[in-house]
Amino acid sequence: MARIGLYPGTFDPMTNGHLDVIRRSLRLVDHLIVAIGINATKVPLLSLEERFALIEKEAAPTAKKLGAKISTASFSGLVVDAADEFGASVIIRGLRGAVDFEYETQMVGMNRVMNPKVETVFLAASPETQFISSTLVRQIAGMGGDITPFVPASVKKKVLAAVAKQKKKG
Repeated sequence: MARIGLYPGTFDPMTNGHLDVIRRSLRLVDHLIVAIGINATKVPLLSLEERFALIEKEAAPTAKKLGAKISTASFSGLVVDAADEFGASVIIRGLRGAVDFEYETQMVGMNRVMNPKVETVFLAASPETQFISSTLVRQIAGMGGDITPFVPASVKKKVLAAVAKQKKKG
């Protein structure tokens, strides 16, 4: 039976940190579903379709090399419900530091009560990516800074185009 993992997040935009967790997750599961959470109260910088395409473009070569499958999906409810819906037995979470750890351990406890069939695996961020966040990438791009060190080139291109479009509107 295939081991299916769910890596949830907003990925707005996908960073080198996300890509690091995806690559490492592909060594742990046979099929990784990168699930984009939809929050009706937030307006993302990149469309859902753009985020799907970027994730697939950047992660597919690693999945192929490792003989694993990667796919994307969206969800709008609880992560444990999404795991059930997609047939995942493992939720994968990246941790950048102590603050992430405290929050995520609380979530694990709550998730375990709601769905004891699903395990959560933490992957500590690699030292070279532990400081990267999508929020900071958006802020840096919005202020005209260079996001090259923080995102893949394809993501940089989409983010800069989206920021330019926002500035035209505003």
